[in-house]
Amino acid sequence: MFDGIGIVVWRLRERREEIVREIFARVCEAVPDATGERDTEYVEGLRAAVSAAVDFGLADIERGQASSSVAVPAVASEQARRAARAGVSLDAVLRRYILGHTLLWDYVMEEAERVGQDGALREMSRLQAGVLHRFVQEVTRAYGAELGRAGRSREQRRAERVRALLDGAGAGDRVDPELGYDLGAEHVGVIARGEGAVQTLRGLARTLDRRLLCAAQGEGTIWAWLGGRCGIEMAALERALSGDSRAGVAFAVGEPARGYQGWRLTHRQAQAALVVALRRPRLLTRYADVALLATALKDEVLARALVEIFLAPLRDGRGNGNGGGGGAVLLQTLRAYLAADCNVSSAAPALGVKRKTVENRLHTIEELLGRTLHPCPAEIEVALELEEIGDMPTFVQEGGSFEQ
Repeated sequence: MFDGIGIVVWRLRERREEIVREIFARVCEAVPDATGERDTEYVEGLRAAVSAAVDFGLADIERGQASSSVAVPAVASEQARRAARAGVSLDAVLRRYILGHTLLWDYVMEEAERVGQDGALREMSRLQAGVLHRFVQEVTRAYGAELGRAGRSREQRRAERVRALLDGAGAGDRVDPELGYDLGAEHVGVIARGEGAVQTLRGLARTLDRRLLCAAQGEGTIWAWLGGRCGIEMAALERALSGDSRAGVAFAVGEPARGYQGWRLTHRQAQAALVVALRRPRLLTRYADVALLATALKDEVLARALVEIFLAPLRDGRGNGNGGGGGAVLLQTLRAYLAADCNVSSAAPALGVKRKTVENRLHTIEELLGRTLHPCPAEIEVALELEEIGDMPTFVQEGGSFEQ
């Protein structure tokens, strides 16, 4: 049996996804910075930290006491270190935690009042204050430790210069004196993740006869550019990566672009590709292959609209007549049809059914969607990919933009 506080916590956990989504959106809106636009891992880390803080706070309330023996979630400490590396101020980091705590407390009060547990609010308030105090202490410690570790090393200065250039502090299409890299060249932006990423990038640059610019972003993540005076063939880059036997290194890659503005743009594209790569790990995730999916993953309204418009009518299973099959069958048929390049004859054996059955199902799909599949809208493919990833976006992109 639940006691009064237990009922409140249970109801809050039932609303967990909504709470995390709302807190994340509000802290990004209320305490904006430009880091999210240039650092996908920072945004993902912030979302994970919000989620962990909500779980941690509810667990403390449920225990009925603030336990100092339970460590603050490691993702919060790592996000504090990431913020220090990214140049996000400690003030902004702490303001976000304080705001998040306030918003969570609003939900606690709402549920307590709904179930008539107003009398327990004082005890729950005491516990939440203890949670906030421990988070502030640990985040401040981790942030300070990262600043002390990084100091003003050559690598740190390089990373700071790269971030400044990405923010628009460049002097045009020329060799940057601090980086020794020609910003007027043809560039391909790369984000490499995994142990041995730098060595792999150096080998790739030698293979392709490109100048390499690297900027470490914490352990295991490298922002890089491959530059040259002539254009780079993406097919050659893909072959070089697939031929590298180094395990555990994955790449998110932008498209070729020229000049200083192109240098910024191709990195931004690599960041967008990383949004997909973090959810669907592969050796190589190229922006051109995932541009629409990456956009949807950064826009919750768009993502939910695509799924609602193109998949929800099929999931309802209203297509049982006319050879349609239930919702799961219709979705399976649609996936096979797209995988077969919209060829019915190729999709039929893949599904183990007759051609006529596939045609009937596709006709049912068109009726349910109220649109033709000839040609198949790209939005349908994106909606299916969103469902396949299984991680509907619960965040909004932070502020800041690059001039293009």
